[in-house]
Amino acid sequence: MQQSRQTLAFAVVALAIVTPAAADPMLADFDYPYAVHHFAFRSQDQSLSMAYMDVAAEKTNGRTIVLLHGKNFCGATWEGVAGPLRDAGYRIVIPDQIGFCKSSKPRAYQFGLHQLAANTHALLASIGVERPIIAGHSMGGMLALRYALMYPGDTRGLIVINPIGLEDWKAKGVPFATVDQLYERELKTSFDSLKSYQQATYYAGVWRPHYDRWVAMLAGMYAGDAGKLVAWDQALTSDMILSQPVVYELERIAVPTVLMIGQKDTTAIGKDRAPPEIARTLGNYPELGRMANRSIGNSTLVAFAELGHAPQVQDPALFNPALLEHLGRLP
Repeated sequence: MQQSRQTLAFAVVALAIVTPAAADPMLADFDYPYAVHHFAFRSQDQSLSMAYMDVAAEKTNGRTIVLLHGKNFCGATWEGVAGPLRDAGYRIVIPDQIGFCKSSKPRAYQFGLHQLAANTHALLASIGVERPIIAGHSMGGMLALRYALMYPGDTRGLIVINPIGLEDWKAKGVPFATVDQLYERELKTSFDSLKSYQQATYYAGVWRPHYDRWVAMLAGMYAGDAGKLVAWDQALTSDMILSQPVVYELERIAVPTVLMIGQKDTTAIGKDRAPPEIARTLGNYPELGRMANRSIGNSTLVAFAELGHAPQVQDPALFNPALLEHLGRLP
């Protein structure tokens, strides 16, 4: 029955018009699955607003899980995961990081994983969350690893889903790109370019109509003159990702960790700039997952043989039971 409802929901989405929303860098015209709140705070001598969803369970198990989105994703992309977590008794907090989605887009900001982790920690403190489970996907997985390194005593457990940062792309031969060069590339972002990239990278060569909704969500932020600020922040965060891999510190992670890895993922930012002989060696997630599992002492590897970069979006019927099972094993 649950699978039938899910199929019906996907069909409804597929029938919707999935063109980019009106130009809006704050995604005002894109509805999130739960009420959106805003955490106002000062950072780097400016006032910022961090959007987040705070979803309460009807019957709580006393635990909170924080879901951190990837670079080409938003908090809303977790909607297929949040429902089952809520039904299992978890309080769920889903932020949009500064520079992304419904949160502030500062023109001048020193983006860093440490800063984003500190912002997230401040948000959680403001709403009374203590010792959450931190879960992150893609860039959010990279951020979750950094969060656990910075706040091990405040982290009950760690779930990372196809995290980037498990290899140092620059050290492996990806040519350096300046922020200006990254910005020029971001300015060319469109619905078609986003979809083409995601088709080639995210879903193991399989595209379903309901994925178009997530492409339209992103494309709407880039549209019009207001989209130039989105492109600028995305260039800054690309530079952050390329310059701050977490691979060198995995052995320092002390909290219980679950690595959930779609084995057909090929994500490697900048791979298209690398010589072909180097590009072929990048984004080998079966090996990257095994390496991370060896490096993180108290970790478990969950491999999804037929899934790509976003297993929670690609096959929630397979992903969610595995997630709940391993969450239940955390101390």
